Formats: sequence, structure tokens, C-alpha cells
Amino acid sequence: MPEPTKTEQTAADRISRAFDADNHYYEATDAFTRHVPREMQSRCMSWAEIHGKQRLLVGGRVNRFIPNPTFDPVAKPGALIDYFRGKISVEDLGAAFGELDPIRPAYRDPAERVQVMDSQGLDAALLFPTLGVGMENSLKHDQEALLCAFGGFNRWLLDDWSYNYEDRLYSTPYLTLADPQWAVSELEFVIERGARVINLRPGPVEDPAGNRSLGDPRHDAFWQLANDAGITVAFHAGDSGYGFMLEKWGIDPEFRAFQIPAMFTLLSMSPISDSMASLLADGVFTRFPRLRVATIESGAEWVKPLFDKLEKAYKMRGYLFAEDPRETFRKHIWVSPFYENNLSELAELIGVDHILFGSDWPHAEGLADPLSFVEDLEEAGFNSGDIDKVMYSNTASLVIPPT
Repeated sequence: MPEPTKTEQTAADRISRAFDADNHYYEATDAFTRHVPREMQSRCMSWAEIHGKQRLLVGGRVNRFIPNPTFDPVAKPGALIDYFRGKISVEDLGAAFGELDPIRPAYRDPAERVQVMDSQGLDAALLFPTLGVGMENSLKHDQEALLCAFGGFNRWLLDDWSYNYEDRLYSTPYLTLADPQWAVSELEFVIERGARVINLRPGPVEDPAGNRSLGDPRHDAFWQLANDAGITVAFHAGDSGYGFMLEKWGIDPEFRAFQIPAMFTLLSMSPISDSMASLLADGVFTRFPRLRVATIESGAEWVKPLFDKLEKAYKMRGYLFAEDPRETFRKHIWVSPFYENNLSELAELIGVDHILFGSDWPHAEGLADPLSFVEDLEEAGFNSGDIDKVMYSNTASLVIPPT
């Protein structure tokens, strides 16, 4: 009997293992309240029924980051793939969403999720928040509430998912550098309980007392601990507070999923690029040479423009850097591109060893079949060895402390 051709095989048939760098849960409705004192909930998160619908209040105001923050019902995984591949326009989004699904057990239970992963051909996954990545900006003016909310959130995450479930699911506690001492204490807490990857939001550190760069010396104790523990610091896309740019142009700065104004997509503003530039310009990787950073769900279109700037800056003012900052990037930063990005160009820029496969499952903008990412890699000309690196070993290496 003849062997099946590549086109006849499924993506799962063509690879032996897969580690998804971008999986998500849908938060339980008490994720931000279970471990938050009742007297603080009105300043942090609470629920209210408004016009017959459950609405999330953040800092006492209705929050619109997610259209339905109860996630019941919720969009089907991969419902918007044609939109993100540029095959349909925003006017067709309603039809693309289609009929919503009731919340699935696998979205909120690790044992159920592992069963789904088995059927998908996934060996392991990093798990990120869905609602959580949009909450920091809404509490930036009340630091006490911000720290209380995310301290409670990380304890809910430990309850419901753990930080390492059977070496299959690695949940990422959410930290903020708004209070450097709190950040160190919280990092110690999650490391002691098994966290291997943590999540920060891209963008500057916002503090009512004065904003700061990620590389501000006041954060050195945090970076030192991450460096010494060998824990990976992920920057996952969300509400980075860049709405201030829209406000300058007379546009409502509130971040709302799937309702991003055209101006936001056209302005020269990239929270993830600016964040990586901050770490490089401020010499964070020079001071902490074992530090590893992963950029998740920010795509890869920002990498080439940043590399062009780094090249020019090094030629003009090389004394500002310990080495060519592009080489520093290639040593310390991993990138999870979108499936529609130029994957071969990214490989030329940062090397195959620093590209991470991420499906964004089960989000509507992600891949319904996570392993279909293999097809994009094959189309970009990646060989089987490079595909194995992107699909598995690169991400697996980030949950193991460096030697």
C-alpha cells in the first residue's frame, strides 16, 4: 500500500510533538473576587446586572474590554481566521462569528483541557488569561486596588489551574511592576508554587507617582530574581494603555476587543516593540545575562522595523550598547508570530531557534486546529528539523531553567 502524500496527511501526521506557546482559559466569574477582600471589591472588580445582562465593573466603572466577560456563550475557536488572513472584511465579522457556543468544560478545567489537547495532538501548552490581559490599565490610577486584584487573581489561578498541571499546562501568573517591592514578593510567591513562566503587559510601567521604563533601576531586584530563578518572562498582548495616542486625535481611548478604530492600526505605535526596545536600550540583558523573554500574541510585523532601528542606532552610537543589540535580541528574546506573518523573514532576522508556535486556542481569532500552524511553516519553506524546533523544542526550553 503506497505511503500517503503530504497533502493527504494531516498536520498531526507530519510532526511527532507540539508545545503551544499561546493557549488560553476563559476566567471563572469569581477569578477577580474569590481571593479579594469584600471591602476592596468595589475598587477592584465586581459584577452588576445592567439591562438584564451581567456586566463587569472595574474600579466602579463598566469595563468593555471583552463583550461578554462571563464567556457564556462564547465564540467558536478559530471563527475569525478568514478575517485575520485578510479574506473577509470587518463588515463580515458578524457572520463570521456565527452562532455562539455554551461555555465548554475544557475552557475552565485543566483535566478536561488535557483531554482536548490529547485529541488535538498537543503535548503541552502555556496558558494565558483572556480577561486578565485587559484589566491592568483600568486600575492604573489606584495602585492599591491594582495589586490587590492581581494578587487575588494569581491565587485563583493557583486554585483552578495550578501553575504546572502534570507538566502539560503551564499557567502564567500575571504580575505588574507598578510597585517594585510587590512585584518581587509576588514573583517569589509564584516561583515557590511551581510557576515556570509569568506574564507582564507590554508597555511602560504606569504609576500615579510617575511612569517608568521597564529597565528602570528600581526594577532590578525583580529582574535579578527572574534571572536567578531561570523563569521566563512573557509579554502577552492586551490593553497596554496606548489609548492615550487615540485620545490625542480625539478618539475614545477605551480598548474594546474587535472594535479597534482604524487610527489605532495605522499609527506608528507598538507596545511590544517599545517594550523590547526598552529592555535593550536600558541594558537589562547585560545586567541579567540569564534572563529570557517571550513575546506572545503580538505577532512579528514589529520585528523588522525594530531591527532596522537597532542597526542604525548601533552604527551611530554603538557606545550605548555592550554589543550589537540585534545579537542581544537573538540571545534573549523569543517571538510567537501570527500564522499570517512572514515566517521566513522572521527566521532570517532572529533565527529559527527563537520562533514559538502559538495557536491562541480557543479564541475566535486563533486556530481552530492548533497543529494547522505546521502548514504555514511548510509553505514558508521550513524543513522538518526547523518545524520541530518551532512546534515543540523552542517553547519546551523556556519552561526549563537555563544551565
